[in-house]
Parts: sequence; structure tokens; C-alpha cells
Amino acid sequence: MGIRNVTSGEGAKFSHPELVNAYDCSIGRQTRVGPFVEIQKGAVIGAHCKISSHSFICEGVTIEDEVMIAHGVMFTNDLFPRATDDDGYLQRDGDWTLVTTLVRRGASIGSNATIVGGVTIGEGALVAAGAVVTRDVPDHALVMGSPARITGDVREARERTARLTYAPDRLEPVS
Repeated sequence: MGIRNVTSGEGAKFSHPELVNAYDCSIGRQTRVGPFVEIQKGAVIGAHCKISSHSFICEGVTIEDEVMIAHGVMFTNDLFPRATDDDGYLQRDGDWTLVTTLVRRGASIGSNATIVGGVTIGEGALVAAGAVVTRDVPDHALVMGSPARITGDVREARERTARLTYAPDRLEPVS
């Protein structure tokens, strides 16, 4: 593990740098990266993001500002991964096709979600824990499941939640 050739903005912080593998990537200002995270070459992470432990951000991933990546999120960057080429030799750089992924500003991705390469996750969208995203997610969409499907709008969900008050054993509407 180690942090090598990382361009990082002012105030970017690795909570346990000895437990992070990050190389040839860019991390924006005030972004926090947890332990056991890998960020590969060419990945770009914006400002004011939170990258939680055990997440994998591969080459070809761009994360805009103010994005939350929860624990154990996995990104992929090859739609047809194979160990070997047609002649049976182990694949090397250049033997596969890189597909890119974009996570737009203010999006959140829940724990253990998998983001299959080649998609865009829209501004302010919320990917539920454990979801498998195989297609683009619109701005402010709430998606869940495998494969992920739109189940709501984050803005409406926030409004409903704002009208609730917490009690230890129930949620009640505020009068």
C-alpha cells in the first residue's frame, strides 16, 4: 500500500495513509479518504468528497465535488473482463477496453454498491446500499436493487423525511 504521485488539493486528508493505495490520481481540496481504499491511476475525485473505507475507485472514474462514497463501494471499468487474451496469455494494459464512469456533483453511493463502468450517476442522485448500477442514473433519482431501478426522487424523499419527527419506537408526522 502507499500513496504515490497523487495530486491533492488543500486540506485533502487520508485518515490512515499507511492503509490506502492511491497512485497517479487526483483528489480535490477538503476531501477525506478512509482506510483500505484503492484509487487507481487516472481517477479524479473532486473537492469536499467523502470516500469511506474498503472502496475501490478504478481508472476511468471521475467523481465531481461533494460526493459521498460509502463503505465498500466498487467501480468497474471493463464491460467484458477476461483474464487472458484470445491466445491464452494473461491480459496486459491495452488488451482491454477502458469504459469511463462519471459521478455528478452531490451524488451519494451507499455501502457495498457496485457501479458497472460506462455510466453516469446524476447530480444529487442517491444509489442505495447494495445496488448494482448498470445504466445511467438521472439527476436526483433514488435507485436501488440489482440491477438498480428508479424508486423515487431524492428531493421528494427529503421533503417527506423533513415532515417526520423521530420517536424511539415510531416515526410520526409533525403537525
